[in-house]
Amino acid sequence: MAAKVLISTENMPYEEWLEYRKLGIGGSDASVVCGINRYKSPVELWLDKTDQLPHQEAGEAAYWGTQLEPFVRAEFTKRTGIEVSHKTELLQSEEHPFMLANLDGICEVPDYGTCVFEAKTASAYKAGEWEDTIPDEYMCQIQHYMAVTGYRGTYIAVLIGGNTFKWRFVERDEELISMLIELESAFWNHVQDCTPPPLDGSDASAKFLSQRFPSSTPQSHITLPDTAAALLAQYDDACAQLEIVTEQKQRAENLLKEMMGENEVGTLMDRIVTWKSVSQERLDSKTLKAEHPALCKKYTSKSSYRRFTIKAAS
Repeated sequence: MAAKVLISTENMPYEEWLEYRKLGIGGSDASVVCGINRYKSPVELWLDKTDQLPHQEAGEAAYWGTQLEPFVRAEFTKRTGIEVSHKTELLQSEEHPFMLANLDGICEVPDYGTCVFEAKTASAYKAGEWEDTIPDEYMCQIQHYMAVTGYRGTYIAVLIGGNTFKWRFVERDEELISMLIELESAFWNHVQDCTPPPLDGSDASAKFLSQRFPSSTPQSHITLPDTAAALLAQYDDACAQLEIVTEQKQRAENLLKEMMGENEVGTLMDRIVTWKSVSQERLDSKTLKAEHPALCKKYTSKSSYRRFTIKAAS
């Protein structure tokens, strides 16, 4: 598979780069499409690609990842002797134009030829994820890059917690690449057709439904399809489990409060428990309405939403 340079990203403003990313699926999108990303759902990605999400600034982790990328690249060369060429191009697959790649760099590897280089930074809390392998979302990312470029391998290097440096070589996985192409193709069809992918349990799915169906038609009624029976059973089971877990959480909280007594802070190993006194001032709307009804009406705003409930039919 060959790739072409869609555009140079050198000195490209961040906002413009984000717009170009909407022209296809990038490496960091691959794990989202596969449904294994811990921070973003397919529906949220679909909303982003269809320009239905407000612009969001890069978070602290993403910012420092970008700032430290040159250091990770240089440190990898220092420790391995393998030179890395920095790339400032947005690549596009010629066979599957919806697949894009923004490489951190490329390097030459004996017996493999030109390979991808990927730089990462990770919190010390995630050190365990890098012990014997690499996190699944990054595996999807680098296999996506190899799908776009046709390269046979990737070196991925990571700075963990600011004081641990690791790197690993990953070979091209044709089976995983075939799966990525299939899933990404199906997802991109949803983008082009402006039809959402299958909904999940994410906040993005809930927000999408609230925006798509903001109000109900009074007294309207439908008979749900037979497939709803499994969903109702799933809902009931989740509610039962939630009740048990909520009680367990409350019991643990109560016992910890009993141990703390009048103390504000309690510690155990690396955990800190606080039970602080908090003062709040609240508007007494009931009294305001009784004593100053006109003023209360003037500053009262009305909002509406749809309440979802399930109960037994009478």
